[in-house]
Amino acid sequence: MNRLARLASSLTVVHRRTGKLGVGLAAIAIALTVPAQASAQSAIRDTEIEGIIREWSDPVFVAMGLNPEEVEVLLINDPSLNAFALRGRIMGLNTGLILETDTPNELLGVVAHEAGHIKNRHLLRDGASNAGMQPFLMTMALGALAAAVGQPGAGAMLMANSQYFGTLGALRYMQSQEGEADISGARALEAAGESGKGLVDFFENFRSQEVFSDARRYPYFRSHPLSGQRIEALRRPVEAMSNYSRADSPERMAQHALILAKIHAFMDPPNATLRDYPASATDFPSRYARAIGYYRDGQTDRAIAGVDALLAEKPDDPYLWELRGQILFEDGKPADAIGAHEKAVSLKPDAPLLRVNLAHALIETNDPANLDRAIDELKRAVAREDDNTLAWRLLSQAYASQGKEGEARLASAEYWFAVGDDQQATQFALRARPLLDNRSIEWRRAMDIVLASGATVQDVNDLDARDARRRPSTIEPTNPTLSLPPPRPAAGPAT
Repeated sequence: MNRLARLASSLTVVHRRTGKLGVGLAAIAIALTVPAQASAQSAIRDTEIEGIIREWSDPVFVAMGLNPEEVEVLLINDPSLNAFALRGRIMGLNTGLILETDTPNELLGVVAHEAGHIKNRHLLRDGASNAGMQPFLMTMALGALAAAVGQPGAGAMLMANSQYFGTLGALRYMQSQEGEADISGARALEAAGESGKGLVDFFENFRSQEVFSDARRYPYFRSHPLSGQRIEALRRPVEAMSNYSRADSPERMAQHALILAKIHAFMDPPNATLRDYPASATDFPSRYARAIGYYRDGQTDRAIAGVDALLAEKPDDPYLWELRGQILFEDGKPADAIGAHEKAVSLKPDAPLLRVNLAHALIETNDPANLDRAIDELKRAVAREDDNTLAWRLLSQAYASQGKEGEARLASAEYWFAVGDDQQATQFALRARPLLDNRSIEWRRAMDIVLASGATVQDVNDLDARDARRRPSTIEPTNPTLSLPPPRPAAGPAT
């Protein structure tokens, strides 16, 4: 029996016993095995913060010879000062590191340095080629990816286990490459018209950590060791560059302040936010933070009033409309949230997360008349971001509510395909095919997912023949979304 037949066979057994698809237990197992200390560690999504960082970084990637579309920048919800570069042109920035930067140029300098590791393929050479290090690096990459596509539990489990911490040790083999990444980053900053001063300043601010033991030093400097010689080797060429004295613009400084305010407001306890951003602070980031603090503290009226005051000044800010919609949504008023989310989408139609927010509100009204529109918004979102698992889960839910079980199963297959679970994706795709028109794009996509598992067309034909012989004894599930993890509200930042 080939692998495809074994998958289908195991699925049929589950149908006969329970009438459900056999994925719920796997999801439960993941939830139960996440270490308690890792529960806060996951990727976060915030369209506004992501957009600002990409606006600063993309020209540096281009100057370095990287295609920005091929570089994935993850925001990691972790208070420790750390950043990393992984295979697949993936870069991770901990919220703890972002909060420790004093200027946009310092944050951009760290991004440029990590891009230098990617450009120079440091994770594919030298120490990283040691076979013993491969599991460390692969685990770290899988953890980041799992979190990024909407599985923060799985991501936390992988990133917090002993292999992840082993990665920090493995990266010590790359210490000799730090200088090369420094210079690559500095040159790219110069070519992009940016100063390399922030990179030097950031390193100098934490130079004192070099004298501490590993247990006390920041994680970033365990994997990126500093030395006076290294800093001096970077400082000399940077000071000679033409853009060294270029300072961050007031607009960019305001963006940096906004990033810090949003991270603090969403990650810190509400009372800490309201203490650190008191009513006496009247600048835009402080008022933004207070509105979020009130919202997270359950003071909905004060939160809405705060957002409305900001909207009076910036009526075309899509992220303020997004926040207003999210406050109403999580206050149990999805119908009232729709208008705000519609406005956010109209102002920034190319942002998938904003469309997902709108679709989620439409679905949660429990009005069947809203389902077609929700499906349209979700299809537009996944067309731009095909690994957005919240979108796929919601799409499966919406189709199931309409009784379109073939489309619902296909959306479930897409969910598991995005997560990286080929087995579950194949099972859902196999069960979607008989319910789809075999001349449709959806049927062809289900076949693509099945074939991506390594099956051949002959394998599929053989399986269909076996299924036809035993079909009377197979009990099909009535709701293909039952075994999917429930959708989570897409708050900003979304974890």
